[in-house]
Amino acid sequence: MNEIVVAIGPDHTLRDAARRMTERGVGAAVVMDPDRPGPCIITERDLLRSSGRGDDVDREVVRDHLTQDLVYAEADWSLDVAAEHMVRGGFRHVIVIDDGEVRGILSMRDIVRCWAGSAHGDGPEAPASASGTAGAPG
Repeated sequence: MNEIVVAIGPDHTLRDAARRMTERGVGAAVVMDPDRPGPCIITERDLLRSSGRGDDVDREVVRDHLTQDLVYAEADWSLDVAAEHMVRGGFRHVIVIDDGEVRGILSMRDIVRCWAGSAHGDGPEAPASASGTAGAPG
């Protein structure tokens, strides 16, 4: 899980979102939109779709391009559970929530890195939960 959460407002332009995500080296940003319940997310895929349609990234705002039908990961989810939800839902990033607060963003890349490191015995023990802390396999 990436605990470096990029947050962006719903009225920022798509270019602003892309710039912030690029500066931080992340593929998704959390959006707190007062018109929607809970945190939202905009991803590199959302930005690519918009650009591919020919949308003006300097005029279009984040609010109009947010990922719909979000699934939130609980901090105690195993990586297997998180991956299952991501594959079933067709998304690559999930906001991790702990006690109602955003804890970070878990990406499919994070999961694969943990699994690959664990399989090869590289580095420290791979985290087994969405929060990035060792947990019971599930």
